[in-house]
Amino acid sequence: MTFFFEFEADFVNTLRCIPMQVRYKLDTCGIKLKLSDWLQMTQDEHEALVELPCATQTEIETYREYLQQLILERTGTPAAQLPIEPYPAWMDSSTVPVALQEKAQEIGVNLTLEQWTTLTPLQRFALIKLSRPSHENKNFPRAIAEFHLL
Repeated sequence: MTFFFEFEADFVNTLRCIPMQVRYKLDTCGIKLKLSDWLQMTQDEHEALVELPCATQTEIETYREYLQQLILERTGTPAAQLPIEPYPAWMDSSTVPVALQEKAQEIGVNLTLEQWTTLTPLQRFALIKLSRPSHENKNFPRAIAEFHLL
């Protein structure tokens, strides 16, 4: 089942940006996908990257191989590799990352451990990604509201 967050509503119909569920899969399979590369792909290819499973070791390998081939076909350049975290912060429901806590406090939200444990790994992933200094952060407050963390 395809799932998009409400804060992604302004682009999910056209998939002009990389949705969180694909970004989650990219981190899972260790592939760096630039927005410029994403924009060279067809709508069908976008949808395939959204729909293809990427949870089991076999699915992760299949996803990685498909994406590597797709990037090579579209750009003529091999896909950049990312290190795969063996136990990423979004999978740890027992600790709220400090940087995320700080970002939440900047907008007047105290994110509790109880709240953190109720979130799905994809929701935790989204909050971590949206709270990074390198991200534009406009969707961070929207995600906080969407996840009922106010």
